Amino acid sequence: MIPALFLIGFTIIYRIATGLMIHSGAGWLSNFCPIAAIALCGAVYFPPRLKFAVPLIALFLSDEVLNYYYGAPLLDPQILCRYLALALIGVVGLSLQYRASLKSMLPASIAASALFYLITNAFSWLSDSGYTKTLGGFVQAITVGLPQYSATPSWMFFRNSLVSDVVFTLLFVACISWGRNSGRARAAVGLPRVA
Repeated sequence: MIPALFLIGFTIIYRIATGLMIHSGAGWLSNFCPIAAIALCGAVYFPPRLKFAVPLIALFLSDEVLNYYYGAPLLDPQILCRYLALALIGVVGLSLQYRASLKSMLPASIAASALFYLITNAFSWLSDSGYTKTLGGFVQAITVGLPQYSATPSWMFFRNSLVSDVVFTLLFVACISWGRNSGRARAAVGLPRVA
């Protein structure tokens, strides 16, 4: 558990750092942060009291820093939509908690990325007056987005989150496996468990 919590702490710091670097020429980092994977893996592997709390607190802490830096409100409908999407991903994770393996977690990670992307972009399409409320407007929302918000098209946000979610899921499953194997090895030689 400790390696997994360390990985989440590192991810919070990483999300804040990349969020601050984007406007200094590192646009390729846009959305390269595994928030959906944290929600998925947390719901699968964490104890019941931490399953939803850790992912949502991680997002909240990083949002607080980034929104303060950019002068954005801490709570608005778009942010609440992200929290709802993460809660739904957590529910997907709950369905995997008793049969979690790398074989089940990788497809779930891809599905979590797609779910987060579709929910948040559909909400943007519905709530932003810059999009026409037609099929063409929806396609614009999920492909190129609105030019006034970013030079990075929406599909690149999805690509980056998909890659980061899959990589994080692999690392998270490896951390959990390492922690469990380390615990078993310690128990076999009579040492106290660390994780």
